[in-house]
Amino acid sequence: MSEPSMSSADAWPPNWSYVAGVPAATGEYRQRPEDFQVEEQFDFAPEGHGEHWWLWLEKRGMTTPDLARLLARAVDIPVRDVGFSGLKDRDAVTRQWFSLALPGREPPAEWDAGLAERGVRCLEAVRHPRKLKRGVHRANRFHLRIRGEAIDAAETRARWDRLVAEGVPNYFGPQRFGPAGRNLQRARQLLARGWRKRQDPQGLLLSTARSYLFNQVLSARVTDGTWCVPQPGDVLNLNGTASRFASAQVGEDLLARAEAGDLHPTGPLWGVGRLESEGEVAEREAAIATGHAELSDGLVQAGARHDRRPLRLRLGEAEWEREEEAVRLSFTLPRGAFATSVLRELFRHPTLI
Repeated sequence: MSEPSMSSADAWPPNWSYVAGVPAATGEYRQRPEDFQVEEQFDFAPEGHGEHWWLWLEKRGMTTPDLARLLARAVDIPVRDVGFSGLKDRDAVTRQWFSLALPGREPPAEWDAGLAERGVRCLEAVRHPRKLKRGVHRANRFHLRIRGEAIDAAETRARWDRLVAEGVPNYFGPQRFGPAGRNLQRARQLLARGWRKRQDPQGLLLSTARSYLFNQVLSARVTDGTWCVPQPGDVLNLNGTASRFASAQVGEDLLARAEAGDLHPTGPLWGVGRLESEGEVAEREAAIATGHAELSDGLVQAGARHDRRPLRLRLGEAEWEREEEAVRLSFTLPRGAFATSVLRELFRHPTLI
């Protein structure tokens, strides 16, 4: 029996936001790597001294872990001594920092001789005292070109303007679930057997399971229109920060702050620990988890730690620029957000529905 497709597995729920349902116009994106550009943004810069050599690299046609392995071979260190903050797309032009542990020595001569032929450019090299850790970048800046009938459709620009003004449902994108949702099927199988780190060393399948449950909660709140409207018992996130607080009551002040984009309701990233939400919000989240007990129970047994994620994204520094045969979209998203969650609201494409 063949595995279900992503749509039948419902890994990326089909509920669109308030922006008038499913987009009518079709579009294309990522037709070439230059059409999808991503650059990490940090709140700090390397200090210029220390045991770690930090490289600001531009890559294309290569995953972040593949480049980490290439760098380890180039300077003859274990791959565990290579640090990076975020995983970046393969079929794109991406710019991000890597760190290489080189205490007391310089890199070998011509260490970068083979990088160019692999689609990698070193834009800057500087020393820093510490290894670059996962998840420390603040945001990602995207420059995307879209093509097709969508760029001439008035609906597309109207959708864009509304998303910029009011925000975007913060779905985990299809990349998280793998081709045809196969990562989700693998996660179900592994959690049913009992999760073991050696079978999921990077925790990808745990993350897939948590992402699926979060998407189900978000989908339910998109359906009833509360995904960006605080409800009694919600845990609210302060825009652009990791700060959050529970609110048993929702007054006019909180509603006004949410409407202004200053506060966002959150949904659970399932695991061990207190749910944090209360009342009907907590009951609804728990019911969704119970409906997928093979995932939620498996995550608890695996020791994943409970966390929360905003249900809404705000687009920072959003720009729409018409070119001769394309539209260039530029925007900044917080770490962990998906540009595909923005694109799916603008036009129809097989990988976005």
